[in-house]
Amino acid sequence: MTTTHAERPQLLTRRDQIMLTVTVVAAAAAGGLYFAHANAVLAFIVSALALATLASLVGRSVEALGDRLGANATGILQTALGNLPELFVIMFALKAGLFEVVKATLVGSILSNALLVLGLAFVVGGLKHGRQRFAAEDVRTLGLMFTLAVFILAVPSLTASLHTPAASHERAVSVVVSIVMLVLFALSLPFTLGKRSSTPDTPARASSPIVASPDSAKAASVATAHGEWPLAMAIGMLAAAGIGAAFVSEWFVAALEPAMEAAGINEVFAGLVIVAIAGNAVENFVGIQLAAKNQMDYAVQVILQSPVQIALTIAPIICLAAIWLGQPGFDLVFSPLLLAVMIMSALVAVIVTFDGESNWFEGAVLCALYVAIATAFWWG
Repeated sequence: MTTTHAERPQLLTRRDQIMLTVTVVAAAAAGGLYFAHANAVLAFIVSALALATLASLVGRSVEALGDRLGANATGILQTALGNLPELFVIMFALKAGLFEVVKATLVGSILSNALLVLGLAFVVGGLKHGRQRFAAEDVRTLGLMFTLAVFILAVPSLTASLHTPAASHERAVSVVVSIVMLVLFALSLPFTLGKRSSTPDTPARASSPIVASPDSAKAASVATAHGEWPLAMAIGMLAAAGIGAAFVSEWFVAALEPAMEAAGINEVFAGLVIVAIAGNAVENFVGIQLAAKNQMDYAVQVILQSPVQIALTIAPIICLAAIWLGQPGFDLVFSPLLLAVMIMSALVAVIVTFDGESNWFEGAVLCALYVAIATAFWWG
């Protein structure tokens, strides 16, 4: 039977075409501004936009691989690649010697998801649908791992703040902690891959590095229904997005210092708020959008999995890679205030999600806490 032109599957939906066009234009503009030594603030803004669109392309490529790899494997791939642009940004910032920006960005990524984005999701979903419910057991497990990951990440800072005998060996403690967290992540893989999804038609992107979401197979089938990418195309797009993210991240960091000077913003605030939000822009938008659609199981998983990824993979990789980036003195010792707000964010996230219910007022309180914390870092 001959397939007519109208019946042929559409490889690129209109949304895909728009996303690719915006990505190419934004990346080209960021490169042009970088090589033209244009206004630093403008170059910084355009580079941030390009990073967000590249992150979106990474997510779409991973989603397109879902049917071939299976739900849980797709979740692991999302774990590895979802924060790729942010990882590049942090690595280039570390290479440039911006230690305060790097540490503040790591903590800021945890804060923005656990407080700001979760809060906005609760507000948007609550105002539209009233009290919302989600799978409390799965979220409690993810919240537990989030808290434990943050506590492990806090060990080097505590040894320094409490002036223990290990305080003079901060780099060594940081390296050991990094290895422990990466081993923990590796141990989670058999559990994630071996866990069967209880529902056969749920989104793969909700999977976390520790908890295979109960909503794990739908994203791939949704992608198929709206234009399935061939395997070669999905892998090619993923590779192109990764290469593009590497270049744009370098341009982003190059514009960061002069932009901070021009706008009068200190390194800590820039990393904690601006860079952290820019690096997670797409995932943030997705989480809030899902809450607006009353898909709270998926929304909460998407939002909370990001800080778990930051603590278990990004922070350790950065610490271990520091010596190859020419910064052997980098460690995971955070200032007392950064340490306090990081632990606070994990505990608050667990508390507000423990009962499996949310409302707009809880969201407003989370947002208020984030604004108060950000304000405290405005002066450094």
